[in-house]
Amino acid sequence: MSHFDRRRFIGTLAATAAASSGSGWMFAAHAQANKVKPGADAALIVVDVQNCFVTGGTLPVKDGEQVVPVINRIAPMFQNIVVTQDWHTPGHASFASAHGGKKPFDSVALKYGQQVLWPDHCVQGTDDAALHKDLKLPTAQLVIRKGYNKGVDSYSAFMEADRKTVTGLDGYLKARGIKTVFVTGLATDFCVAWTAQDARSAGFNVFVVEDACRAIDLNGSLQAAWKAMDKAGCKRIQSEDLA
Repeated sequence: MSHFDRRRFIGTLAATAAASSGSGWMFAAHAQANKVKPGADAALIVVDVQNCFVTGGTLPVKDGEQVVPVINRIAPMFQNIVVTQDWHTPGHASFASAHGGKKPFDSVALKYGQQVLWPDHCVQGTDDAALHKDLKLPTAQLVIRKGYNKGVDSYSAFMEADRKTVTGLDGYLKARGIKTVFVTGLATDFCVAWTAQDARSAGFNVFVVEDACRAIDLNGSLQAAWKAMDKAGCKRIQSEDLA
């Protein structure tokens, strides 16, 4: 085969390969273009990834520990990271043990409204309240501790359950120029959902990273939480959607 013929033959093979795989290349390029890339004005919020909420804890969320490697994988994509911890006093008003005759997951009327009662969990200073040992967030800049007011529960990273007492997170993020937050952690249908909705109310763009969350799903609470988050304008994504 002459030098000219070899070049023509190789060119034909290349053209054929390009034609046959073109749609694949186009799909890959399209998928990459649709990925969400957190910028300097974005923050990752890691909600309550604590020993109390994983297997062996006092209020375990099913498969709660599975969020840890997902969060560790996406954390380096963020310049700004905030971590929250449930941080209850002994005898907290949200504990069933603080109400005679009540059991965990019963409901009771408190001054600020209906309160689900929980097993004693995440008591201040205990190992149960510590962050999961495998969580690797060395660049986290802020830890928000919530639920430390004995008479008021606090699901949201932004505001306590009385819907009056703020944590200061809104002001902190806005002072840092943050416009978009990505919410992860435990549990999807309680602290994650309340955090995401309050972030929207505060004017932030909100993404909830679904595979970086796990739920309790108490009496249909997971479906209700997603419905509320969708209505608030929170966007649901997977960790693989992040660039």
